[in-house]
Amino acid sequence: MLPRSGDVLHVTRAASVQFLRPIMFRVIRVLDWPTYDGWLWLDGYELNAAGDAVNRRSIFVLQEGLRQLQAAPAPRQHTVRTPRRPVVRTPVRVG
Repeated sequence: MLPRSGDVLHVTRAASVQFLRPIMFRVIRVLDWPTYDGWLWLDGYELNAAGDAVNRRSIFVLQEGLRQLQAAPAPRQHTVRTPRRPVVRTPVRVG
């Protein structure tokens, strides 16, 4: 399954040899760039231990080497607004 926007991943050497030091990574999007089978370009933020974004980056990783730490929140239901009826005010007579 492809990562989704908002997923927090643990990216280790299993995903790419460039990650000798594992990172936490919050996905912004999966980039639509040409790759080899099973490999992905991800755009997102490297996170520190507190979960704060510290560096925006694009990474090239093996999909099966990624470990999901936190799934993106479920999308909210789309609400349909109904038009409001205008308020009719009657004039007040003085006198």
